[in-house]
Amino acid sequence: MSDLPRRELLRQAAAAAALGALTAEAAQHVHHAAAADAKKTAGVYRPKLLNAHEYRTLEILADLIVPGARRAGAAAFIDLMCHSSNEMSAIYTGGVAWLDRASQARAGARFADAKPADQSALLDLIAYRKNMTPELAPGIAFFDWARRMTLDAYYTSAEGVKELGYKGNAGMSGFKVPQEAIDYAVKRSGL
Repeated sequence: MSDLPRRELLRQAAAAAALGALTAEAAQHVHHAAAADAKKTAGVYRPKLLNAHEYRTLEILADLIVPGARRAGAAAFIDLMCHSSNEMSAIYTGGVAWLDRASQARAGARFADAKPADQSALLDLIAYRKNMTPELAPGIAFFDWARRMTLDAYYTSAEGVKELGYKGNAGMSGFKVPQEAIDYAVKRSGL
């Protein structure tokens, strides 16, 4: 995958994400591409798709979905992925616009400017399909995308991988089955 031109890599990664098939390797490449872009611009990622308000809204949303997602660069990951796909671009720009309209109607402020309690109350409505109404349907669909991509972004970032305790693929000189596992298997087998 590293032999592919950057634009093609991003296009394929966006397509894979749209299909729910983003591999950890592809996600790592997107993280590296976002980090490389940040290095070029004095350490600050410059959004490729979203405007400043949309990007700030996505940062807040991602952090509400997974605390620490903002610090891990989830918004940069999502923005970079969406930049290469018209379909993903429409999902995120339209979704942020829906969040702002719904927040304005309920709390009198755009989502990013609303009080944290009002932000959480709106997300509580759109986080569950059981709340499906014609009014909430676009928000529920957008939140489903945002939740999945935030999880992909966070748990493929260095911070998320560290949280999982993943130590990488390492060779083992030997393998010993823990006694608790043997005892459990024997107990369940009826022997």
